[in-house]
Amino acid sequence: MKTKSIKYFIAAGLVCCGLSTTMTSCDDVLDEQPRSQFDPTFFNTKAGIEGGLTSLYAHLRYFYGNGYWLNACETGTDEYTYAQSADGNFKDADLSGVGSMTSSNSIAGGCWGTAFANINTASGIIENGAEAGIDASLLAEAYFFRAFDYFLLVQYYGGVPLDLGAGELKFNTSTVRTSVRNTVPEVYAAIFSDLEKAIADLPENPRLTGTVTKNVARLYLSKAYLTYAWWLENPNNIPTYPECSRNSGEAQSYFQKAYDVAQQAINNPGPYKLQNTFYDVNVATNDRNAEIMLYADHDEDEKYGNGGTGYGWGSGGSPENFAYWMETWNYTEMIAKAKDKKGEDINLNPVQREAVQGLGRPWTRMAPVADAFIEGGVWEDAVKAIDSRYDATFTLSYYTNWQKAGGDNASIMFVQGANGMQVNHGDVYFSWVPESEDSKINYTGADGKLGFGEMAGRPDFVVAVNHISRKKYPINWKIGIYRTDNAGGLGSKVNGGSPRPWNIAKFSEFYLIAAEAAVKLGKNNEAKNLVNVLRARAGKMTYCVNNRASLIADHSAEMLAATPATITIDYILDERSREFWGEGYRWFDLVRTQKWAERAGTYRIAGSGYTDKDLETFKRDIPVGYYLRPIPQGQLDGMEMDAAEKAAYQNPAYRD
Repeated sequence: MKTKSIKYFIAAGLVCCGLSTTMTSCDDVLDEQPRSQFDPTFFNTKAGIEGGLTSLYAHLRYFYGNGYWLNACETGTDEYTYAQSADGNFKDADLSGVGSMTSSNSIAGGCWGTAFANINTASGIIENGAEAGIDASLLAEAYFFRAFDYFLLVQYYGGVPLDLGAGELKFNTSTVRTSVRNTVPEVYAAIFSDLEKAIADLPENPRLTGTVTKNVARLYLSKAYLTYAWWLENPNNIPTYPECSRNSGEAQSYFQKAYDVAQQAINNPGPYKLQNTFYDVNVATNDRNAEIMLYADHDEDEKYGNGGTGYGWGSGGSPENFAYWMETWNYTEMIAKAKDKKGEDINLNPVQREAVQGLGRPWTRMAPVADAFIEGGVWEDAVKAIDSRYDATFTLSYYTNWQKAGGDNASIMFVQGANGMQVNHGDVYFSWVPESEDSKINYTGADGKLGFGEMAGRPDFVVAVNHISRKKYPINWKIGIYRTDNAGGLGSKVNGGSPRPWNIAKFSEFYLIAAEAAVKLGKNNEAKNLVNVLRARAGKMTYCVNNRASLIADHSAEMLAATPATITIDYILDERSREFWGEGYRWFDLVRTQKWAERAGTYRIAGSGYTDKDLETFKRDIPVGYYLRPIPQGQLDGMEMDAAEKAAYQNPAYRD
């Protein structure tokens, strides 16, 4: 057997996420306690295996909620580009000439070390669990997570090692500094086998809140089948590595498997179900709802809720959930005229940094491309009018909150808004409006520090979405912070990470996986019916995020009427964007369908200045070799191999 491990794999099962656990009744959650390390004998005991299982869940925090992982999954797509305050991590990912993709940047290391460490932990549990008296249903969780991480790796890098030094899919406890990559089909064979085993042995209902089940495994098996089918078909001749043959004639059978598994899950939902409205899926007060099948969990206990690290206060690193910062522009730079309690004129920030969903800590690293919000985009005006997902995805209205800061601010009753009108505390000070409203806006009469405009009769300043810039843009409301300990104020921990769970897998995705497979199988009616389930739901509204008020509306009939007669892959991608915008799906979706260069090769956005509003066109260079990410330089540096062998290990597009 070839040896395939280096420093990223060193004793990967021994030093994991530092957690042990007590597993009790099915109504309990994972009870995490700090633990400095694991050693090989730890996996010989029931307590050790249970601790290892908890670490499998804890490792999710090192991807999901990490702002640099979100960057790797979103920047450079048809959803996001770099924003005004972006550093090289974001400019490198954009591929628009302001940075470069190399083996040393954060994109390269996006998941390599964390995934392999977790894979080795899973293998240690699998090998030792039965002897330690662990039930097959618990071992199935390890099979699931080993497949989960290998699926990330194979999508990201191509073929990767199945042997970490002790044999293929074996638990490794020694330092090995050479490595050989398996081929993509070999890795997928291991993924399919592990997920099939997981489905066979996992329970229908979670043993603890948030643990995996048969349907969670079905979600990833159906997605893995779908992704492998595209890889086999290879419609745009995208190269793979290590080089190997692929039989395009087998693609249809895997599209069929993806369709069948997804339909089986839809027809047998178990504890999962669609929420009544899209708002219900993502509102923080309804976190961990029945549509969310897997999440990277957090809570307001900074010691345990962030993995026992005690970080908790704006560290900007895993396991903290700080990804929402990246998609948040610096709304705190709005300045209004007001009078203090003495009646004297002052300048006041009317919208202050607040730990509420839709605001939070501004970081201005990732900006949505303007194309998505204007005619022809996924959020064009016709969509905005009837699709509740627009309202429940973006912070479009910015409400004044200065009194919550206390002190002298508490006595200020109003500020001056647009058209010289009065804006009270708790009123809207600034709004994004549809493209169709642009002709009604006077951009020259407003107090123009941020390029705001005025519309007749409105006290709030406005900008039309066809002027989205790198400086200001709609915030992703879905992933924003929410705390229960603000005590009526702005929140003492507004600069910290979010204590909310990061949603990873949703029951709704089954419908789009099955629909995508149906399109590839020529089952147009089935694809349309599946898409329409989510579109009908999207037409219903019980609460308007940007009005902050109940609003009963049902545009489901209009939504169904607007569904095209023929469902295409591009339409599926549009729907995936509307369902999962800015959550980290997009790069994988575009790479799977081989649409990345086609859909994201050019984009428009206004500049980085306060008053920039005219859209500029940017071109991205997305060579076919970039459909795989580079192997991280740390991996290459740690291998005891000559220069030629290291070069051969790297994906071809990134070799010197």
